[in-house]
Amino acid sequence: MNPASLQAHLREIGVPPQRGRTSAIRQLALQAPAPVIAKALVYDDKTATRLVTEAGGTWSR
Repeated sequence: MNPASLQAHLREIGVPPQRGRTSAIRQLALQAPAPVIAKALVYDDKTATRLVTEAGGTWSR
């Protein structure tokens, strides 16, 4: 399955894909340190740190 077909299927059943993605990333941010998230998702360190902060994460390093 590719991203476009997955997005179409999610929309057909009433699941907004962007919200699901955002929720999944925020949940990950609560479970892992920002550097791990940055490396896994190929994000900038500052972006990953912001995501952790927005999710209410408490990782200090």
